Formats: sequence, C-alpha cells, structure tokens
Amino acid sequence: MVFERETIKYGEPDEEAEEEQTPVEEEDTEDGGDEEEDEEEEEMVDPLETIRQKCEQTAHCMHAQERLEACETRVGSRSHTEEDCTEELFDFLHARDHCVAQKLFSSIK
Repeated sequence: MVFERETIKYGEPDEEAEEEQTPVEEEDTEDGGDEEEDEEEEEMVDPLETIRQKCEQTAHCMHAQERLEACETRVGSRSHTEEDCTEELFDFLHARDHCVAQKLFSSIK
C-alpha cells in the first residue's frame, strides 16, 4: 500500500483539493430526489415522543414532576450537599413510562 501525504501550510488547503471536492458537492445539490426524502423525514413525528408529552400532562406524572422540580430547587439552592434527586427522577420516569407503555403498544401494528 502507498499512502500519500499532503501538507497544509498556514491553515489553507491546496487549491487542487478544493477543485476535486466541488463537483461532488454539485452532484448532491442537483439531485432533487434527496431533497424530497429529507423533507419527508422532517415531517415524520416519533409517536413515542408524542405519547410521552401527553402522559406528562396526567395527574400522576405532574405530581411526580412537581416533586422532582422541588428537589432540584432545594438541591440547587445549597452550595454543599450530598443530596441528589435520583429517586425523584426515577419516580417521574417510572410514572411516565407506565402511562406510555399502556398507550404505545396498543398503537403499534
């Protein structure tokens, strides 16, 4: 195998390297099919995220989220503390995921 070494001086690439890359970039922009695929991908919405947002609005999740926020406020107000909000975070995630599991799996084909 032969490896080529290219030295870039003063942080600027060689002009030949720039010319070689330009046609490749033009080919990508001329192809309209890629742009249509990108637009379709942007329009797709993850059903998991949608259901999570709805579940966060339920009473049980809101209660767990309030406890988590209160803990974060309490811990954030202290300069030296060993307390963290791991338990409250897990309680919130558990409540949300329990709600999500009931709704998500019924919508999957």
